[in-house]
Amino acid sequence: MQNMSAWMQALSGLAIGGALGFAIQRSKLCTFGAIEDFLIGGDSRRLRVFALALGIALLGTQALVLAGILNPAETSYAPVAFPLLSIVIGSVAFGVGMALVGTCGMGSLVRLGTGDLRSLFVVFVLGAAAYAMLRGMLADLRIGFLERFAVPLPEGGTDIAALISRAVGFETRPLIAALAGIALCVLALRDVRLRRTPRLVTAGIALGLLITAGWILTSILNDDFAGPNRPQSLSFVSTVGKTVYAGLMNVSAFGDFGVGSVIGTILGAHVAALQAGQFQWEAFDDDREMRRHLCGAALMGAGGILAGGCTIGQGITAGSMLALSWPFAVAGMVAGARLGIAILVDDSPRTLLQRNFSRLFGRS
Repeated sequence: MQNMSAWMQALSGLAIGGALGFAIQRSKLCTFGAIEDFLIGGDSRRLRVFALALGIALLGTQALVLAGILNPAETSYAPVAFPLLSIVIGSVAFGVGMALVGTCGMGSLVRLGTGDLRSLFVVFVLGAAAYAMLRGMLADLRIGFLERFAVPLPEGGTDIAALISRAVGFETRPLIAALAGIALCVLALRDVRLRRTPRLVTAGIALGLLITAGWILTSILNDDFAGPNRPQSLSFVSTVGKTVYAGLMNVSAFGDFGVGSVIGTILGAHVAALQAGQFQWEAFDDDREMRRHLCGAALMGAGGILAGGCTIGQGITAGSMLALSWPFAVAGMVAGARLGIAILVDDSPRTLLQRNFSRLFGRS
């Protein structure tokens, strides 16, 4: 029988996910949309919202670390070895997949809550690919090959603040957290157009606070006598895989914070869509669109596991922990998203390569 602590964490995940799904649907916030706005349209407003969320989450999470409530070494973002090759390959693959689908893992859950049946397809494929890479037929590729190239980390120095503190010889975490957190918030709110869009600002604040709340609840609700259970917060790759597994194979697996947050995000978005009169059933237009979503979902699922998370899990949750993987994963996802956009514009990777090859050698 699943212990009560696990079910309490699942309920806390359901509540946090519900609030997240509601806020994201009301604000129409999307990580891929934010990247696309910036790279293609030069509009940084939605990207600044995620900077605001990261700044708030970073300040809150590091305050928990300094207060002794949260131990970075107990989280999944503090490995004993740094799998750089896996993160680079996985984050680029995730970014390409995100472009093919048109949104990230969180966005797919929000879209599902609004009646988009394409996202139901994406969620199942993403979850299956993620679980295959995490514990299934692709796990040997990840563990036996890619993670063999991991870079060993010094004992006691597994995040950016700890590594810098070790290098300079004194504790720098409070200074780094304060400077980085405040700078991100200022960078976001200095944009006048963003300040005039309260729904986006509210969504950014909510996202940052909810990630901090996830760390708090999974820390204080953890039962050491029931077995090891890492503190965690919002992320939407492995948790989607675990949710699919729980629904198909093992009901007791629903007793997990991540699984609860996945279900809560769908329900929260559904409530927001109903309140705004925006719930509407949608499906694929043709087989070409379905193939694109199939490839994109598979890349997001497998790539997200290799990268250690999605645009939320690595982009904000890992960033709030000052994880060493954070800058590499974010850079890879942005690069992958840009590559994915280019593929969509040129219709196929082959056309893109041919065009770049012709440019390189001066052929028309």
